[in-house]
Amino acid sequence: MTHEQPPPEQSGTLPGVPDAFQRLWTPHRMVYIQGEGKPRHSGECPFCTSPTRNDEDGLVVARGDTSYVVMNLFPYSPGHLLVCPYRHVADYTELTDDEALEVAHLTQQAMRVIRRVSSPDGFNLGMNQGTVAGAGIAMHLHQHVVPRWSGDMNFMPIIGRTRPLPQLLEDARRQLAEAWD
Repeated sequence: MTHEQPPPEQSGTLPGVPDAFQRLWTPHRMVYIQGEGKPRHSGECPFCTSPTRNDEDGLVVARGDTSYVVMNLFPYSPGHLLVCPYRHVADYTELTDDEALEVAHLTQQAMRVIRRVSSPDGFNLGMNQGTVAGAGIAMHLHQHVVPRWSGDMNFMPIIGRTRPLPQLLEDARRQLAEAWD
């Protein structure tokens, strides 16, 4: 005999609210897990379309001449930013010297701003080049700037494959944009 828990919509549990078994339902993550909404060709690239919108709608924090800074739609932690060239390129070696320099400068500025806004204990910085290397969207290069705090990793990501985030993207974007020089 198996004891299966009914889906949250049948059990009376609301998404994001723990049930009697201490489950935290996060159905919004299925979009990311199943790859829905991931671009199949450059016309669907979120890193190309995001800067064409206004900053709030595109989750853009700051804009440079060749590159810009945007909130990660599926963040690892609050304030997780991406630094992207405007130009649709996949590989770091395809960046012009001006693009590479501005990506580096915007990454440095992102770290300074995040430190002022939320005082992290450290950062993870990185680019995943290609799907096999972990790039969720491999077709458009992006540099991750992930703030980290002592003790920010607990059992949730390891056992529950869920990462609770205490701040809405819109609120984090607004705070970071306001603090940007």
